[in-house]
Amino acid sequence: MDRKRLAIDGGTPIRKSYLPYGKQDLDQSDVAAVVQVLQSDYLTTGPMIDTFEKSIAAYVGSRYAIAFSSGTAALHAACFAAGIKENDQVITTPITFAATANAIKYQGGEVVFADIDAKTYNISAEAIEALITDQTKAIISVDFSGQPVDYKKIREIANRYQIPFISDAAHGLGAVYEGEKIGSLADMTMFSFHPVKHITTGEGGVITTNNEQYFQKLKNFRNHGIVRDQEKLHKKNQPWYYEMQSLGFNYRMSDIHAALGVNQAKKIDGYLNKRIAIAQKYTEGFRDFELLTPPFQLEGVESSWHLYVIRLHLEKLTVRRKEIYQALQKENIGVNVHYIPVYFHPYYQALGYKKGLCPHAEQLYEEMLTLPLFPKMTSQDVSDVIMAVKKVLQYYEVRA
Repeated sequence: MDRKRLAIDGGTPIRKSYLPYGKQDLDQSDVAAVVQVLQSDYLTTGPMIDTFEKSIAAYVGSRYAIAFSSGTAALHAACFAAGIKENDQVITTPITFAATANAIKYQGGEVVFADIDAKTYNISAEAIEALITDQTKAIISVDFSGQPVDYKKIREIANRYQIPFISDAAHGLGAVYEGEKIGSLADMTMFSFHPVKHITTGEGGVITTNNEQYFQKLKNFRNHGIVRDQEKLHKKNQPWYYEMQSLGFNYRMSDIHAALGVNQAKKIDGYLNKRIAIAQKYTEGFRDFELLTPPFQLEGVESSWHLYVIRLHLEKLTVRRKEIYQALQKENIGVNVHYIPVYFHPYYQALGYKKGLCPHAEQLYEEMLTLPLFPKMTSQDVSDVIMAVKKVLQYYEVRA
């Protein structure tokens, strides 16, 4: 069998079975936790919500955690709590899933995209400050791939202009910035529990915060804007009475999802250590391999390694990223691309955003590729990925 020729050209693939880029890890204890709730009196909002929220708050070191039905719902709630309204400008990064920007639009705000740092791929603090105007009402950063943004610099900017700082840390559970876990370094921090994230609730998200006012607004927003606290009602002394005091949504997490989250949360550090070990193997495997650049790591931060994103040296290759992607898929390596710059999407193009807005982000998009990374990967899986990437890139390498 010819293992040197690419599978896309009729050769034998590196792997017999397909390796996805991400995958949840569930065991019998997770199943038992969910079954226990299914046999209880609570399916929607019950005691597991509070237990899950407390476990996340304790892990990241925040005063409060508020659970939502999805990470997107949590981001929307954060924009509401921050007071974002019609025509308010909010600065964020284009290298993120569309939900980050969409949450701003849900509140009627204007999305202002700041370019990324060319090394870390995170939003640039300098780019943020250059875009601030009198209409800027918040900053939303993204810990892309699990590497923390420069929280110190962004915090200083937010304080200087007296605007809320929201962190989209969907990738960042367990990440560390200057010795402190992500979760209380911004005014509000969102974590996602989609199945490819560090732990899963099926679908779900949470906002962590140390601010009591944000906490109360977030709680009300996820439950139709309804208030039940007798001390905060306009009309008192009727024990059955509640009031809808603002326009909220049904963004509640169910006890079923929370039960899975509570059990998964016990395994965060174990999952994190596995991700770190895989990332280290990748970095070592690609050391001195001149056809790509592995992820850059800042001093003083510890990535949580949600993604391992390589940057292709296309000037040394005879094909573009599309052909590399297709060839690796044929080798049964589930590579992916994270992310299409948000303002490339037709919805944002129709709003008037033009290509060329963030040059570093756009250049990265043309060259980036996400490799498989999830806790259930074996050493053989990691070796297969390294071998396949080298095989494909060397096959397409420019020959002198």
